[in-house]
Amino acid sequence: MAQKAIREYDAKSILAKHWDKYFPDFTYAYETVMVQNGSELKKAAKENTWLKDKKLVAKPDMLFGKRGKNDLVLFKDSKPGDVSLAKAATWIDEKSSKKQSVYFSFDGDAPVGEANVDMLTHFIVEPFTPHKQEEEYYISATCVGDSDMLYMSAEGGMEVEEGWEEKVTEVAFDITESEEEIAKKIKANIPKDVAKDDKDAFTKFAIGFFRAYRELNFAYLEINPFVLQGKKIELLDMVAKLDDTAGFMMVEEWGDVEYPTAFGMESKSPEVEAIEAADAKTGASLKLTLLKPDARIWTMVAGGGASVVYADTIADLAGIEDLANYGEYSGGPTTGETKFYAETILDLMTRKKDAKGRDKILIIGGAIANFTDVAKTFTGIIQAFENYADKMKEIGIKIYVRRGGPNYEKGLKDIKEAADRLGLYIEVYGPETHVTDIVRMALAK
Repeated sequence: MAQKAIREYDAKSILAKHWDKYFPDFTYAYETVMVQNGSELKKAAKENTWLKDKKLVAKPDMLFGKRGKNDLVLFKDSKPGDVSLAKAATWIDEKSSKKQSVYFSFDGDAPVGEANVDMLTHFIVEPFTPHKQEEEYYISATCVGDSDMLYMSAEGGMEVEEGWEEKVTEVAFDITESEEEIAKKIKANIPKDVAKDDKDAFTKFAIGFFRAYRELNFAYLEINPFVLQGKKIELLDMVAKLDDTAGFMMVEEWGDVEYPTAFGMESKSPEVEAIEAADAKTGASLKLTLLKPDARIWTMVAGGGASVVYADTIADLAGIEDLANYGEYSGGPTTGETKFYAETILDLMTRKKDAKGRDKILIIGGAIANFTDVAKTFTGIIQAFENYADKMKEIGIKIYVRRGGPNYEKGLKDIKEAADRLGLYIEVYGPETHVTDIVRMALAK
């Protein structure tokens, strides 16, 4: 399972879209907007009149928690629940105008470690929800080993993690358990401190929540807290990660979801984002991480396990400073998908010559495929070669190939003939050669 964090706004939007399916006994207003500055918020108020009519809460939506302890939740001006549209817009402009220091960990109220410093660029704004402390609850679900885990607590808010063992009930579910068995187990494990009048509603909500977690392919889903007021639910804070390997079949269910870079982390390059977008639309696996784009050794490796082996071997023999990228193409990508992946690598690789005047090295490696048609994927790589041959020769690139699996003989023959025809330097090896020997060969030459 590949987990990718999403914004709180997107998590709430996904649940709201499917609310009636999973929570038919409850109402959820879903009055939520995401903006980047005060002007956008005021513009949003023209369509969302509740922004003008109701008191508001504003907070950053940038994949970090402890927003309250970092004093980054606006819910009061002179008193709780009196934040106007104008005040929220001013506060957002103030917080987005300069870099902010954010602590990810706290010991009580004391920050732990160094602050992460970055710009705040996205904010979520919602109505203020008046409620009592005893109306706040906690619920989350995730995968641990071979089981799905459901966590429930009669207490919600910032302090639930500090008393986890005493406050939280944990329930494990096997993948084979039926909906009836799951519902029965949840009902039997509702936290004893849940208010008597809320037990039935809490149970129904927990059952729907776990169904939504599984069926909507969340890898992690947390609501802390949600407010339960009879048949009315308010989702005050949410954290979510999606199983992005299911993205190609969840386009309709998830909608136009974004996978942002977390606060304090270096922004992704357009090329990495393009590969991620392609990966989300296919049942295959397309992954790319840029380590040092100016380095001379690039990899185009089939298989997640093989990608680790090749990266380790290159780091051992050449040093990590010579490794430009890390990633994989696997799971039976189409010719077109492989061509796009290869062209992305070649585009990055041919932007500038090696600083020391050496030839660059392209490792096209992999173990022995189980079901990926080697000839089909190599056709995509050959098409990329045809488009980038002149640039490859200008930069100076030597290609080393090692592959096995279905149709590998044809694939190796085709790629060798194509490279020779295009005037590209290439060495080609099959499964008789050790999987990483081409790294040693390339570096020796």
